[in-house]
Amino acid sequence: MAAGSAEPEPFRRRWREEPAGGAKRRRRDAAERPEPESRRGAAEPGEPSYLALARDLLDGGAPPAPARRGPSPARPAEEPAGSDDGDDLLGQLIRDLNEINEVPFFDVQLPYELALKIFQYLGKAELGRCAQVSRTWKILAEDEVLWYRLCQQEGYLLDTSISDHSCWKVALRSCRARERTLKTNWKNRIGAVSQLEYELGKILCDVHSCEGVVIAGYTSGEVRLWDTRTWDYTAPILEPMHGPGDAGPQPHVSFVRINSSLAVAAYEDGTVSVWNLMFGREPIHHYQHNQRIQALALASEGATVATASGFEVKVESSDDRGFWQTTQTFEIQKLVNFLHLVPDVTGCPVTVAAAEDVVYLLKAEAPGKILHSVYGQPVTCLDVSAHEAAFGVRNFGWLLNEPNQILLYNLETSQCLKKMGNSIGDFTCVNLRSSPANMLVTGNKDRRIRVFDLRKSEALCSLYAHQLGVSAVQMDDWKIVSGGEEGLVCVWDQRMGTKLWEMHARHPVRHVWFNSHSLITANVPDERSPRGSSVLAEELSACRKYRGIIYAYEFSVDQLAVESVLPICRSSYDEVTGYNYNIGLAVPYDNV
Repeated sequence: MAAGSAEPEPFRRRWREEPAGGAKRRRRDAAERPEPESRRGAAEPGEPSYLALARDLLDGGAPPAPARRGPSPARPAEEPAGSDDGDDLLGQLIRDLNEINEVPFFDVQLPYELALKIFQYLGKAELGRCAQVSRTWKILAEDEVLWYRLCQQEGYLLDTSISDHSCWKVALRSCRARERTLKTNWKNRIGAVSQLEYELGKILCDVHSCEGVVIAGYTSGEVRLWDTRTWDYTAPILEPMHGPGDAGPQPHVSFVRINSSLAVAAYEDGTVSVWNLMFGREPIHHYQHNQRIQALALASEGATVATASGFEVKVESSDDRGFWQTTQTFEIQKLVNFLHLVPDVTGCPVTVAAAEDVVYLLKAEAPGKILHSVYGQPVTCLDVSAHEAAFGVRNFGWLLNEPNQILLYNLETSQCLKKMGNSIGDFTCVNLRSSPANMLVTGNKDRRIRVFDLRKSEALCSLYAHQLGVSAVQMDDWKIVSGGEEGLVCVWDQRMGTKLWEMHARHPVRHVWFNSHSLITANVPDERSPRGSSVLAEELSACRKYRGIIYAYEFSVDQLAVESVLPICRSSYDEVTGYNYNIGLAVPYDNV
């Protein structure tokens, strides 16, 4: 045991002597080594000072102590790094790195134009990160050509050139901020709401709009226009074409349509009048059908009008010199319910007509071509785009034992692409032309709004909306506006599937149109000559409820908050009493 305990003693003695010997050796080496300051000052030619300082620290030297001196102005980054200023190692390293302020990539190996060509494939976030790399990359990332292209790609300021703005980055930022403000105004119903006025004794028959210009036809035979883009509601009256024996009352207006340059109205007696919006109130073209007109269509661009009367479909067009003529006439075997002109067609116009359970594709080279026909399945709604047609069919259940569906056809191949929907109610409206790409929105009598993805043939969302069925619907990339037979207008958030707000009027909603900052709705009565109505001025309160109404909503940023109150809620406080249809709005006498 004694021998075993004596074995660790030499180890303990060496362990105590080794630190003391190491300290003696370090003191001896320090005495033989020259001073650290002299070594620190003598750097090899061409060697950075921070390398000499790092080598001295590795050899055992101590970092230099900061020298005391009076306040002096800040030293620029370009001052030589080898000066004895007493800074610490971190400050010395930062100054040496600042001397290398150029990245030898784009400014050396590539010309500026080629570097700009590479940068154009980057987005906003990538350009912002590249601008933080160096001064050269910052100049490239903030080039006006790049931000002008980004602004055009996102759909802002499409009708401008690159010289119209001095800083396109700021222009894009302001456009996006305006878009966010408009979206907030839409969601919170912030803006101005106005009623397009009518005259006494006139019942609204039909309404249509195009880019903020509204056309309306009345039972008195008058056709009126409003331009909501200028917020000026002084509506001019479009004069009809008077014949030598037209001394009596004018026939009712059946249909009205409008595009960017033309306005068209069809009357109960088969008369059709066409006006040019730039040439005054007198019609530029006029033609007559022998029977009542069942459907009217106007091309989205250009001067082409199609009408259906009886078993005849007539297409009228204008040539380059402004002369109108009948370009096509088609004879079909059934009465037409829906009629549309295919947009963006070069050459002879193409018409799609739905007559009971048959859908016709009417072309000059193939007259009377049948696109779809199934006996016992009548078409309940129709809409067309440049290459496709979508329509709803009603199935009675005894033929194919299938539910009511939406069919999508290709107009070039005449083939059925998709069958969508599975509903027991009739599809009452479909919107294909105004919907986003690969999207389609429909309304149904089962009180639901359905949004379909054309790539999957599935319903993305189904919204329960209107008690008496959906009568009009339109959507964009984030919202849906729907109108119902009970007179309710609803605005929905598509992604959340929730209702944002609603407005109510007495009659069914027959027209809905909106863009980024405005909304136009029309409540058109079903009865043209209601019993008990009067046209006398003193009976205004008795017949107002029969006439229909047109509302124009404006959500732009520059509208005053006081203008967001409906006209029925605005008052000069001269009346004894006031009332409000929507309690959520401002009560007219709440501040008296």
